[in-house]
Amino acid sequence: MVKRLANHQWNYETAAHLLNRAGFGGTPREIQKLAALGLDGAVDSLVDYEKIPDTIRNPSWAKPDPERLARFQKIKNAPEQDRQELRKQEQRLQREHLVELRQWWLVQMLETPRPLQEKLTLFWHGHFATSVQKVKDAYLMWRQNDVFRRNASGSWLTLLTEVSKDPAMLIWLDQAQSRKEHPNENFAREVMELFALGEGHYTEKDITEAARALTGWSYDRANQEFISRPRMHDTGTKTVLGKMGRFDGDEILKIIVEQPQSSRFVAEKLWTFFGGENPSDAWMDTLASDFCGNGGNFKPYLKTIFTSEEFYSESVVRRQIKSPVQWLISSSKLLERELPPPQISATALRLLGQELFAPPNVKGWDGGLSWITTNNLLNRYNFAAYLVLGENPLAHMAARRGNKGMRRTRQIPEGHAIDPTKIVPLDERKDTSTVVNVLGKRFLQASLRGKQSQTLVEYIESQAPLDDLDILHATRLIMSTPEFQLT
Repeated sequence: MVKRLANHQWNYETAAHLLNRAGFGGTPREIQKLAALGLDGAVDSLVDYEKIPDTIRNPSWAKPDPERLARFQKIKNAPEQDRQELRKQEQRLQREHLVELRQWWLVQMLETPRPLQEKLTLFWHGHFATSVQKVKDAYLMWRQNDVFRRNASGSWLTLLTEVSKDPAMLIWLDQAQSRKEHPNENFAREVMELFALGEGHYTEKDITEAARALTGWSYDRANQEFISRPRMHDTGTKTVLGKMGRFDGDEILKIIVEQPQSSRFVAEKLWTFFGGENPSDAWMDTLASDFCGNGGNFKPYLKTIFTSEEFYSESVVRRQIKSPVQWLISSSKLLERELPPPQISATALRLLGQELFAPPNVKGWDGGLSWITTNNLLNRYNFAAYLVLGENPLAHMAARRGNKGMRRTRQIPEGHAIDPTKIVPLDERKDTSTVVNVLGKRFLQASLRGKQSQTLVEYIESQAPLDDLDILHATRLIMSTPEFQLT
């Protein structure tokens, strides 16, 4: 039985933690609103997101392209001197769509009234890691993203089945080429090792037999959709995970999901993403039992996690390193600003180590400490200055005033997107401790301590009385602390 957080322990800090982990954080006003709902009300408001109207607007090109094959045929039949230019045109179109797709999803994460749905979509993207570098079709990547979103908190078997039949996945793991004469084992292996069971819970024979059962699952390139090709399917008897029969792909996935290890595997993956790393065996036994007891449905399991005492423990709260996407979206929320332009957002995430729709391999991103290399951390600090100051921060550092008499001639950079009065209102700039507390509450949901606190205090005291530009530089400083990299 999972022990619940006591009602008297629910407060502003616990509400902030819930919003950080089950979404992408929020402003003090949004956190206070969530806190006022109480524990169950707050959790229900996030998990039962289908009750909230869906505001998502898909890219105009996010639909099957009936002219696609004709264009490819034209390229194939074109004279040699024209073929290269036609290929470049097609590649340019795909690059443009990919840039738009990445920004489109980031905007959804930033603006959605359903933050948990987008956070789950991000989780499943990393779990079923599929890259556009091999798929080479932005529409198919959008379509897979839509599969994750529609099934984000539903049934484990339904999600696994839909993803397995998703065109991007069929291409990514070569399932589209698998036929009874030559079964391709790539997908059968990864569905057991990475998606549903984990290493050590299957045999090589299980993979070989499952690959036979999956033959015939293919990709209809003309209509850009899944197709089952009976003539390519191996109808013979297979033995997989101790069961024997003339299994097809759907039956194999059901056999996999029915393994007790499958419940434990996915339950632990979700806990690690939303809760904490390296959970104890006893805790995972409890969570896996809860997940299995709820029929392998994610929604009741998520409610169990988010209302549990363990989720709000000292070993979990502010112990997770923000992923680059979490960092960008939560920073934009806290600063109450729009996202940077598409190319800048895409470049930032690439430099920070998390390109959407292009995970490094089928295992996805390692996460954790891998997000914080020396270069990545420096890039975070530099990009924080960009988000706050609106342009190259080095120019502002060079232009810092040399004497008190010049201080009122300074101006916030032209085109700057942030209103400093939203960060620290004018009536809360009267003394250093108030300013530090306001900044801590907004950006850390806690008080700064130690060296970082002293650095910020010294800066604020050296600039008093504070103007808007001082507030922006103080904001940049707090976003460049180790504490801000945690959630």
